[in-house]
Amino acid sequence: MSEPVDLKSYIRDIPDFPKPGILFKDITPLLASPEAFREAVRRMADPFRDRGVQAVAAAEARGFIFAAPLALELDCSFVPVRKPGKLPFDTKAFHYELEYGTDTLEMHTDAVRDGDRVLLVDDLLATGGTMEACVQLAEQSGASIVGCAFVVELAFLGGRDKLAPHEVVSLLKYSAGE
Repeated sequence: MSEPVDLKSYIRDIPDFPKPGILFKDITPLLASPEAFREAVRRMADPFRDRGVQAVAAAEARGFIFAAPLALELDCSFVPVRKPGKLPFDTKAFHYELEYGTDTLEMHTDAVRDGDRVLLVDDLLATGGTMEACVQLAEQSGASIVGCAFVVELAFLGGRDKLAPHEVVSLLKYSAGE
């Protein structure tokens, strides 16, 4: 049996990006390795394989990278959640507060139906605002949230708390200064 893939070794730290004082967790080395990328998708899928997931939804853009192959892995639909004006069909919107302003996400009105079991996915969990908006948008459609899955979690920012009571699965967790 082969050694397990050390996914953390594929995350590159970029200091002072996008602004001074931020230590950015860059996923592009993970994406550059088919072995690591495949393993990340497999590990994200594992906790949800027998949970009746009918759709995997993700907000643009980096969430799409993991959500689309995860939907294939779980044999279900992929639901893109986008900024206003990007989806071509009828949409429903959710407006939410950010640290310094507001934002809006949209989803097609027929993407999720009442009772659908939805897994929400993103590359990184920080403060949880975007994922909380995705939860609200899916629940407004009558969906049942199976869980929220991430590759990276910045645990010190408390995003997990914002998503309670929903299950949160993160492959890699970082503490302050890591």
